[in-house]
Amino acid sequence: MEGTTMVDQPRECKIYTETESVSMHNDNGSFQDEPRKILQMRALLEKHDPTSKEYDDLTIRRFLRARDLDIDKACAMFLKYLKWRKTFTPEGSICVSEVQNEIAQNKMFMQGSDKNGRPITVVFGGRHFCNKKGGLEEFKRFVVFGLDKLCSRIPQGQEKFVVIGDLQGWGYTCTDIRGYLAALSILQDYYPERLGKLFIVHVPYVFMTVWKMVYPFIDEKTKKKIVFVENKQLKSTLMKDIDENQIPEIYGGNLKLVPIQDS
Repeated sequence: MEGTTMVDQPRECKIYTETESVSMHNDNGSFQDEPRKILQMRALLEKHDPTSKEYDDLTIRRFLRARDLDIDKACAMFLKYLKWRKTFTPEGSICVSEVQNEIAQNKMFMQGSDKNGRPITVVFGGRHFCNKKGGLEEFKRFVVFGLDKLCSRIPQGQEKFVVIGDLQGWGYTCTDIRGYLAALSILQDYYPERLGKLFIVHVPYVFMTVWKMVYPFIDEKTKKKIVFVENKQLKSTLMKDIDENQIPEIYGGNLKLVPIQDS
């Protein structure tokens, strides 16, 4: 079944010049107009919300790219993000004490980087169950907790991360459509252009019923980053993007996984 089918914390504020902005991260010739649009977008943002000054040009550029360089749409997206961030993480981050029930499921790990330097996280979908104690709100906090941890490990010169979604042991008792859609919304709305690739491994046939329900909510940019991996080709597929010494031991590599809260 092989085939191709979250939110930035304020960083140290650095305003890149037009030359630096293009030379550092110009992935495509079609983005040559980005520096001018970044300046225009910044000016608009600061009129509506002065706190936008805390964010660097690279953050603004991610929102621009997420909206195909449409300044108005990107501004609306960024302002929504700023409002969400202030209300969802008023202290600036999510503490471990706020997601204890989710952490107890032992389902998210982080270790290693791919050949492009993008940090890797492994998420075990078969260990996720609806959190009856903390509910959907705690799960959303856990998603933000994990994504912020992941983004904090992205090295300078890189902007994305890689996810291995492992569905070993997944069954209908793990089904959580509300949780899946909430996580997807957080990733797409508040962490734009952060996902580099999502490998989905150990996929049981029954999962595809749920996948068909979630798929329509995935935007086109994200769909292009999703790869279903056959069990027999798991290690060889991962090695196209990840060196063996950076692949987790459970997939034939050399690294031990580190729980997200300990990373």
